[in-house]
Amino acid sequence: MTTSTSAAASAPTPASAPTAVRGPLIRFHADPFRTGNADALVHEADGLLICEGGRITAAGPYAALRDRLPPGTEPVHYSGHLITPGFIDAHTHYVQKEAIAAFGAQLPDWLDRTYVTEERFADGAHARRVASSFCDELLRNGTTTALVFASVHADSADALFEEATRRGMRIAAGKVWMDRNAPDALLDTAQRAYDESSSLIQRWHGKGRNLYAITPRFAPTSTPDQLEAAGALRAAHPTTLVHTHISEHRDEIPWVSSLFPDRDGYLDVYDHYGLLGPRTVLAHGIHLTPAERDHCARSGTAVAHCPSSNLYLGSGLFPLREAKEGDHPLTVALGTDIGAGTSFALLQTMRDAHQVAKLRDHTLDAVKSFILATRGGAEALGLADTIGSLTPGQEADFTVLDPQATPLLADRTTQADTIEDLLFALTILGDDRAVRATYTAGRLAYDRDAETPFMED
Repeated sequence: MTTSTSAAASAPTPASAPTAVRGPLIRFHADPFRTGNADALVHEADGLLICEGGRITAAGPYAALRDRLPPGTEPVHYSGHLITPGFIDAHTHYVQKEAIAAFGAQLPDWLDRTYVTEERFADGAHARRVASSFCDELLRNGTTTALVFASVHADSADALFEEATRRGMRIAAGKVWMDRNAPDALLDTAQRAYDESSSLIQRWHGKGRNLYAITPRFAPTSTPDQLEAAGALRAAHPTTLVHTHISEHRDEIPWVSSLFPDRDGYLDVYDHYGLLGPRTVLAHGIHLTPAERDHCARSGTAVAHCPSSNLYLGSGLFPLREAKEGDHPLTVALGTDIGAGTSFALLQTMRDAHQVAKLRDHTLDAVKSFILATRGGAEALGLADTIGSLTPGQEADFTVLDPQATPLLADRTTQADTIEDLLFALTILGDDRAVRATYTAGRLAYDRDAETPFMED
């Protein structure tokens, strides 16, 4: 595969005609963890987005840009709403959708129940049904891009890419690699994982808006031979992503040490096999040491913070402040981690991230939360120039939020006297009901008041 990074991210599904939306608009220009909120957030009380060929051609005040509207293009006016970059889910499992709310005392118990759900994806028809409903849920919650675990079955990845393509979404995904410490029905081999993933890369990576992620589940379920094969595949296809788990639960860490006694810790396992670097996303990372976090930052490796699932399973509290401070801040994004996470709504994930921060004695404000769910996700996936900020030239993925979506939210947001306060109310009280519309590549992909989603034929 010789596709360059930019080429792999350069082909949005274009809308059939120019589109435009008008209304309150927020955009992001910097990382508020480094610059402060004022330099990061741009708020237009009456904004305009103009989109052509699936990309944003203009973004800013309506009064300044209305003369640039293409002939015959009438903006959809979302008065009283808020237009934001499309949400980016940096870690989720579509094959665990039907395992949401499964009881498990700890992560290992919960995984045992989840494996049963994943075994069903040997049936291609089942995979397509779940992939379809999964993509609909993403759009209903304002998510336009996601980094997704499929199952060990190659056909499960095909199903997800097919359904995402029908909806014009940008999806990065891969079949899971496991050759030990899992049910026999879910085990492959190093060679089979390499061969099937290589074929999937040829079919999907850089085709349309699809990206491929090499996806070993986590170190304990792969032998050294399999991780070596994963590293070799990454070296052969350097524009692919790597997506796996790390240091989610304390008990994982001694287990990994016992399985890889020659390695200097959990992170060193992935480093040894060439799986760290830009476009590698490690889910959780709660119990990474400061030295491991620093190594991730220096190597360009990102971490997906999944507060909802961490709280649900009692795995721990991610040290966000420590990860983002210092001379080498870590790239951090937000993940819903369906199905240990219990909501597709990144708004609710922001709420949980705020609560986790409080429990670690620091504050996470709404501007920083929105950054983690948009621009932060784009940076983690190596797509900062492509999505996440509503910048002209980027792909036209955006979400329209309704601050009046529920009576309680309406009561609260009518009292908001700053954009920061309005955003904070949405992060604490918002959910899927607050998503009025979702656009992918400049095309309406979900409308809350429509009966069916909008898809390509």
